[in-house]
Amino acid sequence: MYEMAWDVWMMGYGLMMRRKRAGRARHRRGVLALAIAGALLLGCGSSFGDDSSWFGQLFGGKSEAPPPPIDNQLFCPPVRVRPGASTFAVGLPGKPAAGSDLRYQATISRTARDCTTNGDQITARIGIQGRVISGPAGSPATVEVPIRVAVVLGGVQERTIATKVYRTTVTMSAAGNDPFSLVAEDIVYPVPTPATVDSYIFYIGFDPQALGPEPRASKRKK
Repeated sequence: MYEMAWDVWMMGYGLMMRRKRAGRARHRRGVLALAIAGALLLGCGSSFGDDSSWFGQLFGGKSEAPPPPIDNQLFCPPVRVRPGASTFAVGLPGKPAAGSDLRYQATISRTARDCTTNGDQITARIGIQGRVISGPAGSPATVEVPIRVAVVLGGVQERTIATKVYRTTVTMSAAGNDPFSLVAEDIVYPVPTPATVDSYIFYIGFDPQALGPEPRASKRKK
């Protein structure tokens, strides 16, 4: 009887231990699944509208963390698309860029920025990515995209601190839906004061006037 009771107890103990080991295994699998899900969610995040992989390619693998402080007080301003300059549409000569007369349209989809200081000057790099889509009238083989970048002191009366136009050429494919990207690497402006640093903005936008023909030199009368 004693041996039989011992055998029954051992069988029960073995069953209990197997259940505990199975429970621990399920717990480890659950923790691993949660960790993988968390990593995937973190990988999908972005800051100030920037694409993480594209940001890394532009700026040497830097992370999506907020920009580092400049002189412990000054920060890299945010990038915003200037209202009214978010698209660049071109129509047939003498026709409005709409409907069946639209040749192509460009839009901005992502931005990134990086700032460094050199004495009392800040040098900024602004990365811009977008797409050019062909319209019903058909786009040319290549499209030149003009983008203006400006450093602006915001407020009731905005003040432009620095501005420059950049151009990039897009080779259009048969699909008529092609990406473009450019990096404005030579934006230089004075270091803001602590009182105004939070009001600084990087404004970007399309500037069609930058593609206008160069003015002809006037001829002197003899």
